[in-house]
Amino acid sequence: MESKTQFSVFLVNRPDVLAQVCRKLAQEKINIIALTMTESQEHGVLRLVAASAARARAALKKMNAAFTETPVFAVEMANSPGAAADVCEKLAAAKVSINYMYCSTAGAGGAIGIFRVGNVEKAKRTLAAKPKTNRDKRVLKRQPSRR
Repeated sequence: MESKTQFSVFLVNRPDVLAQVCRKLAQEKINIIALTMTESQEHGVLRLVAASAARARAALKKMNAAFTETPVFAVEMANSPGAAADVCEKLAAAKVSINYMYCSTAGAGGAIGIFRVGNVEKAKRTLAAKPKTNRDKRVLKRQPSRR
C-alpha cells in the first residue's frame, strides 16, 4: 500500500478530448497506474493516478488542462472475486469511510485498488496491521485466492 496523488482532470464533452489527453501523457512517457472517467452534462472528469505525479503534473500544466490533486492510496490486491470486498470490509471494521474507489487490473496477476478515504493514516495503519485470521491474510495477497 502506497500514498499516491490522484489528478482529477476536467474535460469538455467531445469525442476527441480524452484521446488527446491520453496521447499527450503517452508522448511524455507517463505511465498511468489507474484511471476512471465520469461525466456530467457540462464536462467529464478523468481521475488518474500516474507512476510519477511530478511528471503527470508537468504534462497536464503543459496541456493547459484544468485539474485538481487529491491524496489517495493504492492497495495491491489479488485479481479474484472478493478481493475488493475484503479490503472494504477491513476498512469498515476500523470505521474508515470510503469516499470512492476504483481498480486497475493486470489479468490474473493482480489488481491495484485506488482508495479515497476519510482518514488516510488510519486506513494505512488498518491495512498494514498484521493479519489476525486466514481471511485477513488474503486481503493483500497478490495471487488469486481459492474462494
